Amino acid sequence: MWKPMMAALALIFVSAQAQAQSVADFYRGKTIDLIIGFTTGGSNDAYARALARHMGKHIPGQPQVVARNMPGAGSFQAAAHVYSVAPQDGTVLSIGAPTLSLEQKMGVQGVRFDTAQFNWIGRINPLINMIFVSDAVPVMKVEDVLTRETVLAGTGAGSTVSIYPTVMNRLLGYKFKLVMGYKGTNEAMLAVERGEVEGHNTAWEALKVAHPDWLANKKIRILVQFGLNRHPDLSDVPTVIELARKYEDKQILAALVSATEVGTSFFTTPKVPAERVEALRRAFDATMTDKEFRDELTQMRLGLSPMKGEELQQLSHNLGALPEALTQRLKAVYSE
Repeated sequence: MWKPMMAALALIFVSAQAQAQSVADFYRGKTIDLIIGFTTGGSNDAYARALARHMGKHIPGQPQVVARNMPGAGSFQAAAHVYSVAPQDGTVLSIGAPTLSLEQKMGVQGVRFDTAQFNWIGRINPLINMIFVSDAVPVMKVEDVLTRETVLAGTGAGSTVSIYPTVMNRLLGYKFKLVMGYKGTNEAMLAVERGEVEGHNTAWEALKVAHPDWLANKKIRILVQFGLNRHPDLSDVPTVIELARKYEDKQILAALVSATEVGTSFFTTPKVPAERVEALRRAFDATMTDKEFRDELTQMRLGLSPMKGEELQQLSHNLGALPEALTQRLKAVYSE
């Protein structure tokens, strides 16, 4: 009785070893491209480059991970490249806007990918956006924007930078005016500094990285944050959900900002063999507990609240499977 059982266990062990070895053999000597769907300098770029510096040593075969930027159309360009152009073998990772799944569901122009088909690898941190204005602007609280037009720097039409204030205008009657065409967060914040615009909508982490001096010297006012709940660092700033008076509007806004849970998440191409997806996910998890990686995030003032790839895969599916009634209402505020 024991001999057949031991033989079976030995066979399973040998098979597992061979599979692990085949993954290591595949990755040994290779380079993994980590495609960042944004310009350099923002929090997404900082997170991705930190990941690239540390993840390779946790992948079987220890390939080199090289980060490169592919900005365009609110990260749609990078997502489309990963979906249909990039090698489907596990040698490409990417980060895009957390709203990719929602925008696909909304039928936003320019979507040429299916986020449910990506293999999601892991999340480093949720992504809380907020709108801020310069202290020189006579806007003391968000309610002032109900009566006074306030000019914000905008980037890609498909990014949360533009989507969130636009939805506030259409759903709640605010008067944010977006000046489009800025190439990224750094350029947009420089526009605020020059007085070309009055404010900007960006990630809380991006602001902490780029301009801790603005916070320390109270050079800006944060008007509203986009998350399901108030961030601990922004406990005195209302969420956009709190601003809605109607229950139906709160539902729409909750669905919209649920993308914050996707946050700074990474994915690979759709057709990667399962054993390589597993290896990448476990390497990502190991990186999240890597002391050097964690210390680097601390030095850059970046948060860390990881989520496993399997959970992200389900979250992506859920965001793309909204009830039809809610989908139609969201489309109404997304559409021109």
